[in-house]
Amino acid sequence: MVPETLALNLLGPLTPTLIILVFLTPLFAKVFRSDRKAPFILALLGVLYSVVASTIVFLYVYQSGKPLVYLYGGWPPHFGIVYEVDAFNALLAMLTSWVMLPIVLYSYWYSHHFDEASWYYTLLLGLLTGLLGVIYTGDAFNLFVMLEVLSISAYGLVAYHRERAEAVEAAAKYALIGLVATTMYFFALILIYAGIGSVNMALLAMLSRFSQTLNDPGVRYLTLLALALSLWAFTYKSALFPNHFWLPDAHPEAPTPVSAALSGLVVNVGIYATARFLYTLFGSDSMLSGYREAVLVVILMLGVVSGVVGAMMMLLQRDIKRLLAYSTISHVGIAYIGLSAGFLTGYEEAVKIAVAGAITHVVAHSIAKALLFMSSGVFIDATGSRDLDDLQGVGRQYPLTSISMIIGFLSLAGFIPLIGFYSKLLIAYGYFVAGLAIIPVLIIVISAISLLGYMKAIVAIVFGVPRKSVERKMGIGWVEVTLFLMALSLIVLGILFYYLTPIFEKASLDLVKNVGTYVNEALNYIPGGLSKWLPYMR
Repeated sequence: MVPETLALNLLGPLTPTLIILVFLTPLFAKVFRSDRKAPFILALLGVLYSVVASTIVFLYVYQSGKPLVYLYGGWPPHFGIVYEVDAFNALLAMLTSWVMLPIVLYSYWYSHHFDEASWYYTLLLGLLTGLLGVIYTGDAFNLFVMLEVLSISAYGLVAYHRERAEAVEAAAKYALIGLVATTMYFFALILIYAGIGSVNMALLAMLSRFSQTLNDPGVRYLTLLALALSLWAFTYKSALFPNHFWLPDAHPEAPTPVSAALSGLVVNVGIYATARFLYTLFGSDSMLSGYREAVLVVILMLGVVSGVVGAMMMLLQRDIKRLLAYSTISHVGIAYIGLSAGFLTGYEEAVKIAVAGAITHVVAHSIAKALLFMSSGVFIDATGSRDLDDLQGVGRQYPLTSISMIIGFLSLAGFIPLIGFYSKLLIAYGYFVAGLAIIPVLIIVISAISLLGYMKAIVAIVFGVPRKSVERKMGIGWVEVTLFLMALSLIVLGILFYYLTPIFEKASLDLVKNVGTYVNEALNYIPGGLSKWLPYMR
């Protein structure tokens, strides 16, 4: 079993170390007069540390069966910032680190497109810092801070090719509305603190279920308004319909590895934050009981619309990166369909299964979408175009990349034995257990429409007749191997899914049911002498 001390010693320095690397990256580029190698090495070291740390933390949490709490500066919960990691966010953080690793490696090959590679790696490390900070934090205000770190890095990366007007326009659209979203969340935090008196997630989870709070209608309505503002911000970050409008422009215009990170990882933070607020902080037994279930029904409907709209818009695209961007919108919708099952009060088993399916779908989509963007980048680099007409037949020059791309598309479409099949199956089965057979039917419809879009891309790139001769570029073999290993992981995860199911079930249980454990583990770190300073505890 992984020792708790080891997990804590890796988790605590993770964010500070990444921040230090962010500031060192441009400095090292100047000192060593290397705009590519030195920044890349620092970025690689940062992501390798995050891979090791997140994996060890996940193993500890899963094996011990209890959350891991790290006190920054030794300050206990409520009085300082803490990281609290249960099976849910431990899994997502490990996913983030492992998917970022091939993205960083791929970036080195792609760096011939960069004018200032040091600033690219600086922003990419900032993106990783924000992603892990949002997922690990046990403090709602610190979530805002890390969301800003993540967002600023993402805006800069989208606008990296600033010589292109389209990239600047896409970044401006993303940033301006994104600033509104984060401001709304900040205002929501003010309302939460004014009404409840804390921004620590464990205390919020406890106090939202505390009788004195429940009996105060003013606090209830204030918190409901805060939840509405928060969810608007989170659904914007995850590009759920109708807050999806920025994504089809931003993701295609960004450098290809950035597109992979945005669609594969960044949208996950909105899904994660939504889940944390609607299950951990304000569950079915909280002061928002009744209102929360209505919100989840709305999210279910938006998830269905997002799934259908994204799938149908894929059929109209000629730009491969825009096609993949609309695919992201569709799959975010499917994840929200599973996540919204919490309105099925009285069907605990159904909720657990559907939410486990949503978590599985986030994992399946992250790997497949990062793989597909990077695969498309190989073809785009070969032809100099993102248009499917110009990409006709180019896949024949890169057979391993073509195979990887096909596997990625088949996983997203939900083919056996890929993990994408099992994620959709769990979501559908959860609703079927609750007697809502219409949801499995809708998931099948969304998948069928999406398959047409995927086949459009596969037929053009792999089986199309080349319009011009394209020669295979040298030195790309290791990139193809990296992409193939990602594709292979989709197969392995699917084949071994029976043995991996307890991992996803544990993540679902910690989110949906084991809120008491999450709360108690944080309270254990608050000395008795400080309890009189806690809200509603005096």
